[in-house]
Formats: sequence, C-alpha cells, structure tokens
Amino acid sequence: MSLSRTLAIFVRQLFLLKSNPTRLVSIFLWLIIDIIQWGFISKYLGSLGQATFGYVTVALGAIILWEFMGRIENGIMMAFLEDVWSQNLINFFASPLKVREYLGGLILTSITTGLAAFLAMVAVAGAAFGYHVLRIGFLLLPFMLILLLFGIAMGIFVSALIFRLGPSAEWLGWPIPLVLSIFAGVYYPVSTLPATLQTCAKLIPPAYVFETCRAVLAHGTLPVDFAWNLLAGALLSLAYLVATSLLFVGVYRKNLESGTIARFNAEAL
Repeated sequence: MSLSRTLAIFVRQLFLLKSNPTRLVSIFLWLIIDIIQWGFISKYLGSLGQATFGYVTVALGAIILWEFMGRIENGIMMAFLEDVWSQNLINFFASPLKVREYLGGLILTSITTGLAAFLAMVAVAGAAFGYHVLRIGFLLLPFMLILLLFGIAMGIFVSALIFRLGPSAEWLGWPIPLVLSIFAGVYYPVSTLPATLQTCAKLIPPAYVFETCRAVLAHGTLPVDFAWNLLAGALLSLAYLVATSLLFVGVYRKNLESGTIARFNAEAL
C-alpha cells in the first residue's frame, strides 16, 4: 500500500474544494443552521418545567456529536460520488492505484472535512449559546473516536452500495443517519424505545456513546457501565469498519470480473 498514492487522492479532493468554494456550503452551511436551530429549541425546552440539568448542554452536545458522525459518513460518500459524476472512477483503477489506497484517500478526506465541520459547530455553539465542548472533559475523545470509526464504516457501506447498484442508489445514503438516530438515543434515552428496538440499539455503537454522555452530564459521575459502554462501542465500530471495507473490496472485485466497472459512469447507469 503506497502512502503517496493515498495522499494523491486526498490532495485531489482538496483541489476540488479550492477550485469550487461553493462545495464548502455542503460541509458547513447546513451544519451551522442545524446547530442554531437546535440550540434555540434546546434553550426553549430547557426553560420549561423544573429541569435538574442543563438541557442545552445535553441536547446541543448530542447534536454536535451526531452531526460530526454524519459528516464523516457523507464525506466519504460525496468524495466517491464526485468520481462517479465526473466519470473518473475507471481512470483511477486503470492506474496502479489499489482499492485500499483509494479508500484510504477518501477516509483521509472525510476525517479532514469532518473535523473542520466539528470545530465550526463548536465555535457557533459556543458563541451563540455558551456551549463548552469539554464539559465532560477529555472523555470526549474516546466518544468521538467511536463515532469517527462508525461514520467511516457507514460511509464505506453506502459507497459500496452505490458501487454495486449504480449512481441511482445515491438516495440510500442520505436517510441513513436519520434512521440510525432512532436507535442511537441521540435525542432521548434508549429506554424510551420499545423492547424490540432497544435490542436493535445494542447493535448500534453510537447508542453506547450517547447513553454514557447523557449519564455523565445528568449525574456528574461516571456510570457503573462506563468501561463496558466504551469497549462495546469501540469493538462494534471496528467490526463494522472491517466488514464494510471487505464489502467494498468484494464489490470492486465483482465489478472487475463482470466488466461492470468499465461501464460505471453516470450516463450508463
């Protein structure tokens, strides 16, 4: 695996952003709008009743972390779609570039844009609502790592679906974060869900992150299952990452064998 070829994919994406700054809108604009909207909603809900904790801190922090994971997923998917729309995919794989190096470049691009979006969201939340990202201290780092790995896995999964089914399968990628949020406990505790859905939530790594974050912020202490939640979330994320990477490589090889990759462009499919 060549690091220089992986970096070449990454640098190409940077040049695409530089050549067309309007692409930055898809990275930052909607995230900022979401933070402002949810910030005011959280502030209003926190003013109702007799809340025993900072509702803005709990809700807005969860939204920022969830949007971070969604940006990681979308970063990989959009970078892949960029090559599909420009009908450039076949050119990459006609070169010595390996599929692992290509995926590595997409992941590096996604991490860079995802972290930039995260910093922008934190800055807006801090300026507008007084939100402090390190409210739970450096425990934020392992939580973000779990969401990062899972976001990468979901991005690769969606890209594999598009690679297999064609550009028309793009619509499958957009609702995935919304669907997963039902089980992940982003907006409410997992205990709110019916028993069947709670079982499904145990298979979603973000559920362990948000349940733990909510417990820490609400009670100010680590829950008894803190270590287990981190371990379960991390192992599940790694398992999904390995599985989706193998899926993408398998789809790539299948397309080579069938010759589909030679016809893989926006017009033919």
